[in-house]
Amino acid sequence: METPTRRDSIHGSIARRAGPHADARAVAQASLQLWLHMAAQLEPVIGARGVDALFGRALHLTGKAYPWLTGPGPGGGSALSLDLVRQRLEEQAAGHATGAACALLTAFTELLATLIGDSLTNRLLAPAWEPPAADTQQDLAP
Repeated sequence: METPTRRDSIHGSIARRAGPHADARAVAQASLQLWLHMAAQLEPVIGARGVDALFGRALHLTGKAYPWLTGPGPGGGSALSLDLVRQRLEEQAAGHATGAACALLTAFTELLATLIGDSLTNRLLAPAWEPPAADTQQDLAP
């Protein structure tokens, strides 16, 4: 079951990273930054292969609602790189890209929570959902 506060955290983080009037490119870049931060938080706990496996499954599940996100990669292969996911997000309208990115990262966190529990998932990923240090300093500027 999806946790609304987790999805809200993901959406808020993407929105903060992308900026107030973000286009699809900014949304894609913000999503990639968030993903890399989340992966860095999780790799010491579940390993790079665990992160990759959960991401692949989340991508597969998200593809049901966003088939353009999961179509075959170059050469017809089924594996998609993060760069290709970013490119596909950039090709969409900003709102559609945001919806797909949030759905993908939410699916990932929900899968993770089924493995390690809600509490540990939230504790491990909370730092990734917080504003980046540069944004925090900007927000405090007069």
